[in-house]
Amino acid sequence: MSDFKVRDSEVSLLIAIATDLKPDEDNFEQWADSPFGWLKLGIPPARKGKISEEIVARYFAEKGFDVVKSPDREADRIIENVRVEIKFSTLWENGISKFQQLRDQNYNIAICLGISPFDAHCWVLPKETIMCNWGNVPGLGGQHGGSDATDTAWLEVCPTRVHDWLSPYGGTLSQAIEVFASLITKSPKPEPIIPARR
Repeated sequence: MSDFKVRDSEVSLLIAIATDLKPDEDNFEQWADSPFGWLKLGIPPARKGKISEEIVARYFAEKGFDVVKSPDREADRIIENVRVEIKFSTLWENGISKFQQLRDQNYNIAICLGISPFDAHCWVLPKETIMCNWGNVPGLGGQHGGSDATDTAWLEVCPTRVHDWLSPYGGTLSQAIEVFASLITKSPKPEPIIPARR
């Protein structure tokens, strides 16, 4: 393993949680020196989704939040009595994270966790923000059927060049925790975001 140093203690905590959930088989070729490498390749998408939900659930529990499984399939977890949808992406070759399958389901907040070889990023978005701005802001558009798609959205984020509208919703793990804490205390009713003209 290469000599790397994770400087962010929050990323170190996430690495510890992810490592605890790591399966026995290590059949990945890329990200070979990354502590997150096993998540990149070799795990079927459905299993990867379950593992990523558990990573986020354990991380939020470690940060002092009450976390339980959702009683239905409309949300992934209940965190502090708030229905939460969890989305996960490893960094793609083009340098973006892509959080897929965002739908109008029965949840209040979407937590989007992105993993890079030696870093992690996280955004916490009220469902209303996603629904109000779908197709109207950079990076948030229809997943199936192009920009006119109305059933499923995805969020594309370049961690090194985050869209201005997304910045208030997190970035680092610590910022995401702060955003989540503020959202659950004030029950926001966000207005649509009007993108700046170019």
